[in-house]
Amino acid sequence: MRSPRRSSLPLLDVSHSTLQSRPIRKRDPEQPNLPFDPMPQRVEPCLALLKTTVPLGPDWLYEVKWDGYRLAIHIEQESVSIVTRGGHDWTLRFPSIAAAAKRLGVTTAILDGEAVVLDAEGRSDFGALQRSLGGRGGKRISSESVLYAFDLLYLDGHDLTRTELSVRRQLLEDLVPQSGNGTIRLSKAIELPADDLLAHACQVGLEGIIAKHRNRPYRSGRTGDWLKIKCVQSESFMIVGYEQSGSARGGIGSLLLAGKKGFQWVYVGSVGTGFTRSGAEDLKKTLDQLKTDKPVVPLKGKRFVFVQPTLIAEIEFRGWTDDRYLRHASYKGLREVQDNAAVFDVMD
Repeated sequence: MRSPRRSSLPLLDVSHSTLQSRPIRKRDPEQPNLPFDPMPQRVEPCLALLKTTVPLGPDWLYEVKWDGYRLAIHIEQESVSIVTRGGHDWTLRFPSIAAAAKRLGVTTAILDGEAVVLDAEGRSDFGALQRSLGGRGGKRISSESVLYAFDLLYLDGHDLTRTELSVRRQLLEDLVPQSGNGTIRLSKAIELPADDLLAHACQVGLEGIIAKHRNRPYRSGRTGDWLKIKCVQSESFMIVGYEQSGSARGGIGSLLLAGKKGFQWVYVGSVGTGFTRSGAEDLKKTLDQLKTDKPVVPLKGKRFVFVQPTLIAEIEFRGWTDDRYLRHASYKGLREVQDNAAVFDVMD
């Protein structure tokens, strides 16, 4: 039996009224007939640059930071394809999103968004999304996931990447159903004073917010046009081993983690919380197939089992110790190879 799809939790203002994007005028379907642009097979995504403070001013638009898989939805006349951040075809993994895309009633389009599974309070839950797909390398389809669309890169034969975000958003708002409870939903702009925005987002349990420059085109990579400001830090680290335990669930006491520094691996500490019993057991089986006698970090321990640097874990943490180890780390799940997750860069 399918799990009921959660309604999204509205981010409320101080008067407890649901926040909505500003009303816009509808797009005129009789717009001038411009020359058609060829539809790209793939657009490298625009990525958010991590910042500690919210940028201020009327040039910025603010959205919820969703915690899931970044996807591009390619809609053509006879087909829909779903492409991961790393360029892999995951159409079969998200059939409900593909079906919803077909119902949008558009001939050609590319939507940029995040596939998520929502918890009971309407917050995105990365672990639940991973479980819905059968874990890393799993073969399940995700029937519980929804797509929060936040950009429109191509529409009806026209490349929109060279237009400013405000125009792309207007066209996207015309395209995505406004009910807010479908499989494809609009990632709405948050109309709150920027000074209060982050504190409010953290108070209602969100991961953070995304700030986007309204007047910029869509540029691939971390250009600074999009910024992410997090309530709790969450990054991707390479698993380089684990500590055996006779009492911990699944036989893993903790995972040994590393970040990248150039072409070298740098140990950043361990994580021993956030596992389920079944998740830990499955993870141990996978790690045991990657055992190596040549650790990539200079560690010694009687209970340490070292593995080849292959699996990338998403880790939530509260900061760094003075000796540059993760503080209060918690395991969230494995990143997929197809998700093209970037391992954390360790700075001097």
